[in-house]
Amino acid sequence: MPERETTTCCIAGGGPAGVMLGYLLARAGVRVIVLEKHKDFFRDFRGDTIHPSTLELMRELGLLDEFLKLPHQRVPSIGGLFGDYAFTAADFSHLPVKCKFIALMPQWDFLNFLSEHGKRFSTFDLRTEHEAVGLLESEGVIKGVRVKTPQEEIEIAADLVVACDGRHSTVRDAAGFKVIDLGVPVDVLWFRISRKSEDSYQALGRIDYGSMLILINRGDYFQSGLIIRKGAFDSVKEAGIPAFHESLLRIAPFLGQRVKEISNWDQVKLLSVQINRLRKLYKPGLLCIGDAAHAMSPAGGVGINLAIQDAVATANILAEPLRAGRVTEDLLAKLQERREFPVRVIQAAQERAHNASLNFLGHPEKAHAPWQMRAFFKIPGIRRIIGLGIGLGVRPEHIHSPLEKSVIRDTM
Repeated sequence: MPERETTTCCIAGGGPAGVMLGYLLARAGVRVIVLEKHKDFFRDFRGDTIHPSTLELMRELGLLDEFLKLPHQRVPSIGGLFGDYAFTAADFSHLPVKCKFIALMPQWDFLNFLSEHGKRFSTFDLRTEHEAVGLLESEGVIKGVRVKTPQEEIEIAADLVVACDGRHSTVRDAAGFKVIDLGVPVDVLWFRISRKSEDSYQALGRIDYGSMLILINRGDYFQSGLIIRKGAFDSVKEAGIPAFHESLLRIAPFLGQRVKEISNWDQVKLLSVQINRLRKLYKPGLLCIGDAAHAMSPAGGVGINLAIQDAVATANILAEPLRAGRVTEDLLAKLQERREFPVRVIQAAQERAHNASLNFLGHPEKAHAPWQMRAFFKIPGIRRIIGLGIGLGVRPEHIHSPLEKSVIRDTM
């Protein structure tokens, strides 16, 4: 028989939602095991935009000053080039928070930082190389998870299992949840190109000659994303690497010979963009949050921050009931009611943005910004409004879960 352990809350997935939720619940005195199937958090091309809403949460937790000592780049506004038209889409300088900027930071640095601080609490247990592969169920109630490690398979019994294992969630599928796929007409090709200190920089990217190129400043290189029509990657590969280089140079000629740093398709990763959500996020003993509950597009870089907001709301509502052993379906329904509205609003905005991109994707001629776009960005205050929507999101959460001082380790 597999070895069996017991905890109060078992979180499947060590991404932003899982680690933040584990930290907050452990901080509140709830015994937590966080399962991460990899050895560490180091995986490239993960979301790395830490928005002002998340930075404000770090301030509320008393971690901000230390957090900002980690290497990062600060983006006080985002914009781009549409043909020859330079525009600013979002201005964060007037947000009612301390950090009026997006921090660009590798996601693994964020996760390492938060998990190291989680170890301050005796109730926090992060297990790497532990993959949730199934559920323990009895009479329609989820009682825990089956876990695969490099050595063995174990069972972890828990009062509540939280699925944070991403858009391809094993836990969600094992529970039989139905996913509503909203459909997306585009994909993203992610790759790296070296960056020079004199390079001009626009976080949102460049639109020209039927393409959109995203350039995210990572210090000495750009994390780059080329937007393509859904399913078009095979055609791009068939055209060959030289044609790929030419397409990048047409839209960003300043890159010059650096495009040749991409010498084979192994250096290019396809992100199949999805927008979907669950009709119901829970069943007795189980809750889905983050990408496991609603996959977001990269548009606006909001996915990581929305997942973190989910985690904060979950801890706010469930921390004390978990300690008391009285998590009910009514509480899980309350959580879904709170988080469903922002998800629907943001996904609707992303759908509109993707559908609008079809007006220029694939058209090889020089792009010219339409008059409607120019007129839109002349509306007084519109950049601040967009900055508020991207920077703080819809219905931003704040830390209300308690700090249980008795679980703080004396040695930390």
